Amino acid sequence: MTTDKVRENRLRRTAERCGLRLVKSARRDPKALDYGLYALVNPEHGGTINPALVDRFMCSWDLDQVEEYLTA
Repeated sequence: MTTDKVRENRLRRTAERCGLRLVKSARRDPKALDYGLYALVNPEHGGTINPALVDRFMCSWDLDQVEEYLTA
């Protein structure tokens, strides 16, 4: 768990350097579709970089997908 938090913070800093903001889903129910997922938000227009989950949830990527996008 601690390593996930460290990784999340590192990716948050990387996103900020790219002009984006990393947002974590606020869901606390492990059965929710977007529980534990993230979104990359462009603060200029407020939209997300990642596609919406089921056309409803803003957070749709896990940390692996966020890292893949930011390092590409």
